[in-house]
Amino acid sequence: MSTIPPATIPSAPRSPWRYLGDCDVLHAAVVALFAIVASGGLVWLGYLLHVWRVAARSPVAPPRPMAVLVFGRRLHGDLPGPDYRQRLGRAFALARARLASSLLLLGGHGGGRLSEAAAGYAWLRQQGLPGELPVQLEQDSVDSLENLRHARALLPSDAAGLRPPVALLTSRYHLARCLSLARRLGFDGLPVAAEEALVLDRRYVGLLLVEATYLMWIDLGVRWARLIGHRRMAQRIS
Repeated sequence: MSTIPPATIPSAPRSPWRYLGDCDVLHAAVVALFAIVASGGLVWLGYLLHVWRVAARSPVAPPRPMAVLVFGRRLHGDLPGPDYRQRLGRAFALARARLASSLLLLGGHGGGRLSEAAAGYAWLRQQGLPGELPVQLEQDSVDSLENLRHARALLPSDAAGLRPPVALLTSRYHLARCLSLARRLGFDGLPVAAEEALVLDRRYVGLLLVEATYLMWIDLGVRWARLIGHRRMAQRIS
């Protein structure tokens, strides 16, 4: 049975660019830039290799039925765009193959009438998503970190507070960052790719470069914060 929270529209669209006014985020950016310069770019190259490896090697299905977290993407006129449709299509295929014990669609409002999660759910219903499959919508996030923080509160846990393994379903270029964030937040996550295989065209290479930069920014920032004992900065991803 689906569990669909009521959709609400924020009074003003939120943007991830708001983080540029955050001193901790800027601190992490300076650390990442210093690492790039000091290593002659080798540190960034290492992150790029990791992002490519996860993108290339991730499976398209979990080994057994599990809860599937589907990461949203900015909508095109309240409709899922090409990348998001690929993610939703994979989720639909997993549901049909009974490899999704439940779906949690992630994504808030980007300025339109619908949230990414609500638009994704509408698309899945149009495709004939099995009505008995449990579905939840997380509609309050603006980026991947918030996606996972809110998902953590929605997923069930046992008496010891432990949550079962989950499948993290997103585009191949996005998998490494989502997997890293999920593990830092305490998830036992398995990456699942939306695309059948990694195809390196000009657009996709650009996306991999951007993701390597994001991942380096986050990872080095957290490592530096722990090294210098900057508790507030380290707790930004926890």
